Amino acid sequence: QVQLQESGGGSVQSGGSLRLSCTASGVTYRTYCMGWFRQAPGKEREGVAGIDSYGSTTYADSVKGRFTISQDDAKNTMYLQMNSLKPEDTAMYYCAADYWGGCSISVVTDGGYEYNYWGQGTQVTVSS
Repeated sequence: QVQLQESGGGSVQSGGSLRLSCTASGVTYRTYCMGWFRQAPGKEREGVAGIDSYGSTTYADSVKGRFTISQDDAKNTMYLQMNSLKPEDTAMYYCAADYWGGCSISVVTDGGYEYNYWGQGTQVTVSS
């Protein structure tokens, strides 16, 4: 059973940085798609960034140039480096993953279907 655990959230001032981590356990398949999603109170969940096992990445327009997604396969850990944080980045951040050959990271930004595995979330709060 795949389990995802996020960490690294916290409170920062506008312009600050945070790095989120998502560690997967129970993974037996090497082809994957993974993504970061966020949900602010009263708002719908939105995709932030995605990465696949081939190294392809995708970003929401709102975070391009500020956030960087990466993956350390040896550690089964995905990261989201968030720089130049803004108050509108305040949200609960979730990591999600699919482990099959037909997965797509385009669903992170364009929707279409939900990844099968989700973490519990980590809170990011940015104050002005």
